Amino acid sequence: MHVIILFGILASTYLMVIAKRMPALIRSFRYQSAFLFLITSVIAFKEARIDLYIVAALIISLKVFIIPHFLFFILKKIKLNENLGSFINAQLSLIFALMLTYCSWTLSNVLGFSWNHSMGAAITVALSVVFIGAFLMISRMMALTQVIGLLVMENGIFLLASFISGGMPFFVEIAIFFDVFVSVVIMGLFVYRINKLFTHIDVSKLSRLRG
Repeated sequence: MHVIILFGILASTYLMVIAKRMPALIRSFRYQSAFLFLITSVIAFKEARIDLYIVAALIISLKVFIIPHFLFFILKKIKLNENLGSFINAQLSLIFALMLTYCSWTLSNVLGFSWNHSMGAAITVALSVVFIGAFLMISRMMALTQVIGLLVMENGIFLLASFISGGMPFFVEIAIFFDVFVSVVIMGLFVYRINKLFTHIDVSKLSRLRG
């Protein structure tokens, strides 16, 4: 069961890497979060932990419904050209993503998780999600993509913490979810303001601005 869900998380992450349009990117983030909800629910059921059930409920409400809906709303408000714009094309991005997955597998072995195949696979997927989230942030031109890359990295860190330490303390989890939600709202408003002032959110053009 774990293996199928982990494969789903990794596959949805690769879908984000090859996405050429913003709606496809947001939908893939929604799929990834849905798989994160499933794996958290499975762990909660196996360990009979009420706090993990609450965390799973927060994941499905915030990351599967509210945040993607908010991102679609911002996308509609700024009337963005749906093309993501990329410094690296989709085929090369996928090769980079596969290389990052291999690096994650090597790192999990170096850290000593190779003794347990299921744990090694889980740590490999979690590290891959973190690294690929960072890759999305630096390889795409649209500012809204940076917001999604940050959310992907947060999903990877959550997964990593879940498998290494059984998750963070409950109130820390709640605080992180609240921070993530507020951050997405603030960054979404910033993207809206940037688009209104400069009529685009292309970070490659914004970096050439002079005061």
